Formats: sequence, structure tokens, C-alpha cells
Amino acid sequence: MAGLSAREKEGCRRLLAQLDIEDLFSVAETVTSRLIHVFSREEAFDAIVTYSKSAEELLKRRKVHRSAIFKYLAEENVPVLPTSEKSVLIQCALDHWRGPSVTRTTSPGQKIEKENPEPESLNCQLLGEQFCSWFYPLLNSQNSSLGQEKGDWGPQHFWENAVLKLAYRAAEQAVEEHIGSQMASLRLLALTRDERLIFNPNVNSQGLKCVPSPHGLVVVAVAGTILRDNVCLGIFEEIFGLVRCPVSKTWKIKNVNLKIVGQNTLTYEESQRLPAITLQGKELELYYS
Repeated sequence: MAGLSAREKEGCRRLLAQLDIEDLFSVAETVTSRLIHVFSREEAFDAIVTYSKSAEELLKRRKVHRSAIFKYLAEENVPVLPTSEKSVLIQCALDHWRGPSVTRTTSPGQKIEKENPEPESLNCQLLGEQFCSWFYPLLNSQNSSLGQEKGDWGPQHFWENAVLKLAYRAAEQAVEEHIGSQMASLRLLALTRDERLIFNPNVNSQGLKCVPSPHGLVVVAVAGTILRDNVCLGIFEEIFGLVRCPVSKTWKIKNVNLKIVGQNTLTYEESQRLPAITLQGKELELYYS
């Protein structure tokens, strides 16, 4: 019996904590063929992760409800749609456990820290995916029309000398530049809080690109759609420069370049395809050099 890896066991324990006691005991009985009787949650957790043949088999069990997997993924800041089928959520959980090990904080303003901090071992794509799964839900939560609990948005997530460049093309065209952590965070906040915009990133292979620069800065480029009240207003392309703080060991935003293009100014070809990053890897490497 192959069993679960150490990371799968840890993840399954946290996921199983979403189940009520009756369903948890039922899963334990099924997994152990009723040969082991459990009398507490901890005993049930131990029995389930010890005797399950695989994490996938465990998650497919009827008593491991779709809602429990979704809640676990949400707590882990893994981006999934609330309407996703159980099979999709299972695959997301398995992929999450198979990825490089990371440590997490529990605050809404969480940052990602690698256990191995050496630059050459940094998985930029994973960092970019986890950054997007933290940044956009946090920014969108400031939009009161969503009715969500507002996360801990603020200048603390930016370097003091951060620079935000914003360009938009819609009914009018404009270019803005905001310098400093306070000004950069406030301008981005205004987009969701005051203008009620919702950023919907396209985090597939074309909509998300991440590369390291020669000087320790990681460039994360994201493309997606802009919505308001379920109406698509256009597309966006956003490029971040992330630098790791040597004291807190967390990643903070050094640069942001945000370009927004209104729906009425898109070409026919642009309107027919998913938003994608237009810059290539080498161009991104040199973006903030």
C-alpha cells in the first residue's frame, strides 16, 4: 500500500477538520474496514491518514464533501471557483500537496516564504501563482458590492519606495505614476473600493508568466479581465516586481505596472481570445533592471 506522503497527511488532517464528527467517524470506519474503532477526532485523523491507500482515494469518498474540500482550499489560498465540481477541487488539492513545500501565515495579508531561500532554488511560477491567489482576492475584497469580509489591505505589503504606473485606455486615455507605498496602495484601493472594479486574473500558461531578474527581484506578469456588477469592462495586464524582505523573509511589492484597456477599444482579435501576457520571458527579465 503506497499510503500518503507526509505533506498529504498534514493537508488531509486540516481538510478533514472541516467534517462534522459523524461524517469523520464514518470515513474512519470505511477506511479501516471497521476493524479499528475511534473515539475522538484525533484518533479518527490518525486512522484515516494511516490506512488510506492514497490521498485521491480518500478525497473521493462520499463523506468527504465537496464543500469541505473547497473550504480547505480557500483557507490555503488556492484559487478555485466556488462552482467547481468535486473532481476539479480534488485535483487542485492533490496539485497543492505535490508542489514545493512552503510556509504560510494565517493573516489575510499573507506572504509566501520558501523553506529553501536560495535564489537558484526559487520556483518562480509557484511564487507567482501563490502571489496571485493572495493579491487579487485581497484587493477585490475591498469592493463592497461583493459583500465579502475586507482583508488587510495597506502599504505594509509594499516597499517604502514602491512605484505604481497606471495606464488606461477607454473613453479617455491617461497615464499615472504614484510613488511610495502609501500612494501606490491607495490608488489600487480606489480601483476596487471607489470604482467598484473586480480583477479576474487568467492564471493559465498564457495569462501568468514569472521570471527572476539578475538582481534578486522576481517579475510576475498577469493578464485578466476587469468587471463591474457582472459586466465585463475590458482587460488588464499587470506586471509586479517582487523583492524578498531579508528581515521578515516575506515578499513585498516593489513595482507595479498596470495597463487597462476598455472593452470598446479592443480589436476584434483581442475580444475573441483570453487575456494573455504580451511580453516574452527575456523581456520580462529586463523589465525592472
